[in-house]
Amino acid sequence: MKHMNSEVKEERTSNKKRIDLFLVPIVLIAAFLNLFKIWTDEYANAYYTAAVKSMLQSFHNFFYASFDPGGYVTIDKPPVVFWIQTISAKIFGFHGWSVILPQALAGIGSVLLLYVLVKRTFGVWAGRFAALAMALTPIVPAVSRTNNIDSMLVFTLLVATWMLFRAVRTAKFGWVLAAFAMIGVAFNMKMLQAYMVLPAFYVFYVVATKITWKKKIAFLTTATALMLAVSVSWAVVVDSTSADKRPYMGSSQTNSVLELAFGYNGINRLTGNTSVTGSSHKQPAQTEQQTASSETKQNSNSSADSSQSSNQRKSSSSQKMQAPGGGNQNGMFNTGNPGPFRLFQKGLSDQISWLLPFVIFSIVGLFAGVKFKGPYTTKQKESLFWLAWLLPVAVFFSIAGFFHQYYLIMLAPPIAAFAGAGAVALWSMYKQHNGWKSWLLPGGILTTAALQVYIMSPYVSSIGVAPIAGVGALGVILALVLAVRKQRKNSLTNYLGAAAMVVLLAMPAYWAMTPIIYGGNSMLPSAGPDSSSGMGGPPSTATNSKQSGFNGMQPPGSSSGNSSSNNQMQPPSGSSNSGQMQMPGGSSNNSQMPNSFSSKSSSSKRKSGGMNAEVNQKLLNYLTKNNTGEKYLFATTDSTSAAPYIIKTGKPVMAMGGFSGSDPILTVSKLKAMIKKGEVKYFYLSGMGKGGQSDVITWIKENSKEIPSSKWQSTSSSAQQGPSGNGTLYEITLK
Repeated sequence: MKHMNSEVKEERTSNKKRIDLFLVPIVLIAAFLNLFKIWTDEYANAYYTAAVKSMLQSFHNFFYASFDPGGYVTIDKPPVVFWIQTISAKIFGFHGWSVILPQALAGIGSVLLLYVLVKRTFGVWAGRFAALAMALTPIVPAVSRTNNIDSMLVFTLLVATWMLFRAVRTAKFGWVLAAFAMIGVAFNMKMLQAYMVLPAFYVFYVVATKITWKKKIAFLTTATALMLAVSVSWAVVVDSTSADKRPYMGSSQTNSVLELAFGYNGINRLTGNTSVTGSSHKQPAQTEQQTASSETKQNSNSSADSSQSSNQRKSSSSQKMQAPGGGNQNGMFNTGNPGPFRLFQKGLSDQISWLLPFVIFSIVGLFAGVKFKGPYTTKQKESLFWLAWLLPVAVFFSIAGFFHQYYLIMLAPPIAAFAGAGAVALWSMYKQHNGWKSWLLPGGILTTAALQVYIMSPYVSSIGVAPIAGVGALGVILALVLAVRKQRKNSLTNYLGAAAMVVLLAMPAYWAMTPIIYGGNSMLPSAGPDSSSGMGGPPSTATNSKQSGFNGMQPPGSSSGNSSSNNQMQPPSGSSNSGQMQMPGGSSNNSQMPNSFSSKSSSSKRKSGGMNAEVNQKLLNYLTKNNTGEKYLFATTDSTSAAPYIIKTGKPVMAMGGFSGSDPILTVSKLKAMIKKGEVKYFYLSGMGKGGQSDVITWIKENSKEIPSSKWQSTSSSAQQGPSGNGTLYEITLK
């Protein structure tokens, strides 16, 4: 901290060095948090891992990002990240860690990029603090340790930011084109989520470039056109290809990439209308209050030793904390209820908001004295860029109807940038006794410590009282001492300032380690003492914080002695099949796996992040032995049941209704034609049909021969649970 007042000298000195020695431990911390023990995650997010297995088998599957080797249906996202994962699996072999590796490296790369971006303008110490804050933001390593897309998306957008900053410094239009083209590439990773940074790009280029308005408009128009062209390039190719020559576009209702981009993965996220059932009747998303009443006692039996004790999950409205300003905090997928204080509610605050008060004080300090008409310094221009990234994204997550906790990684770069730049700026104002601005540093420390105590308070049963009390006490003491010593200039004050930053980063650092300590969830990643549940709530929402599944709920297809249709969670949006909880990029909570998911694995490796995918070997042996040349090993309702068998065998398994079982892909006439061609004859069904697949399911049951469970069901597991009874294997042959 004592070197902060000589930022320019520090920067010049550091620029002469090839390696910033202070950066080395920061990168090592990021590498540890992102890479350590990823080799224990055998399947990662099985939905996406199965796609990589399929994409390895042919260029056709590779280009379209087919979920299954047979090219029946794609996954619910564009292909770029999965192209990278497939290349990684081709180089290193097909493993859980090899599909996770690109995202882990992207997480480390984002730390380095943020250091470079912040250091050049705000000084080397600002770059170091920003990099460290990025590395220790809990949701960053939680997501980077999985094969979900978001870590790679953020890295790509930071590359685009570096290009934009370079375009402004060099006044070269080529870099502007490259920056916006990179956003187009990011669109082909996660569609409209990539466009969340566009306000920052437009505002910064207009403010920072010293060219005429005519040129600004012309350059931005051209760059935007290029971005749009890159964005829709893959979509246009896919949508213009005959439907019978490519897989069905998963999770769309019209077999269209563009409809998927602007509907299911676009506007529906804001409105909360995530129904993908093909029904014209849409209902509002269900809240956690509505789902809580349907949650009853859950029994969890391990398929490995059948000895795990029963656990009861109790949930009531009285257990739920109240947010600042009132309101229940859990919401759907524990993402809180929409409102101005949503990012401070539990389930979200512990993922991203640890430093938000300090960031607010930093913004005040960085923009203090700025006049609307300018002129602006380089620091003010880049601060405006990060603010134009932070505010629109924060507003979206404050009002959006449907998203997952790990999407919050989009807020990590601007928060970390302001934490680094603000630490240096507030320290300088404090040391220079700059009027009211000198109070911003102790004020930021005090309010941030208070928020961190609030964030940790629901977890007292897991982490104890000591760390909560320690952060609160040290935060108050250091803030007060710094306030009292404002007029003194000595080394002790420098050490106090450094100690304050350590205190503010201590608990985020612990939270960032929780996926390593407690185990992570590759399907719905989050950080915290309950990180393995993938629902990011405090331990009070689950009996066992280490238990797999959703807040202690039974994972799909796991054995249960007292299951019933009334035990199932309600869907997030209207569906013809109530009791179906849809999880984009994951699975449906009610789809049953043939003796597949157990809450505990006998293997030392985790499988499928919170849903321990196991292949029923007896079923696999039966299907393999009785296959008479059919293209598909078997057909089932959704991706949850199909994914582990694709991963295990590399053989085509048909998810008739796509990832959630609700895609209107198949009709009775199409299925009859496939059966007559000898493409499929075995069907594993559990429960009623979902959405547009109900007619198909009914026809299968009415025209098939049921295979006795003794021929394919392992004796070591109990009967499969489901809304209409046990899972059943059927055989159909038509002439």
